[in-house]
Amino acid sequence: MALLQKSGQPRPAPDDPTGRILDVEALERCLHDPSADIRRRAAADLASCQQATQWLLTQLQQETIPSVRQVIITSLTRINTTEAVQGLATCLRAEDARLRNDAIEAMKQMPDAMAPVIEELLQDQDPDIRIFAVNILESLCHEQVENWLLDVMDNDASINVVCAALDIIGEVGTEIALPVLERTARRFNDAYVGFACDLAIRRIADSRPAS
Repeated sequence: MALLQKSGQPRPAPDDPTGRILDVEALERCLHDPSADIRRRAAADLASCQQATQWLLTQLQQETIPSVRQVIITSLTRINTTEAVQGLATCLRAEDARLRNDAIEAMKQMPDAMAPVIEELLQDQDPDIRIFAVNILESLCHEQVENWLLDVMDNDASINVVCAALDIIGEVGTEIALPVLERTARRFNDAYVGFACDLAIRRIADSRPAS
């Protein structure tokens, strides 16, 4: 659905790869249309419009149709701003597990916009939110991923959060993780933590290039 701006209305229009001039206010109204198909098409058209970020986030919180919700999340991913990431991060507190998982997968695709937000999530008072943040790091293509995980292992008080980090560090860690893994094993003195640390150490050692 491509709603065109009427002539004589000097409203700023977003950049659009097809060259269309979108009537963004009409599209915003369509986000609340009773028809799921109209809502879905409006959400798709707003992917090229950063000013629609808050509209999309508001609709995401109340949208009940999974296919519409997925298009909204896809559009927010394409907008790819810190505001979009911050809005998606609020979904981590939702009761709907599917919404949480969809938000996590979306944030994994926005590494640069995600960077300033991930540090806040890793410091959240709720350990479940911190675990979700660690899960985002699993596939986040960012140069700081290892450092964020090591900080969790060194400083997070929750054994569950640390174990989530340990599940990942063996896959992405380098030699700088080795002393942190040894400290983590001593810090918790827990059988599973010890096993996970040993496993991560072996994986990192096995990944070293042969001399």
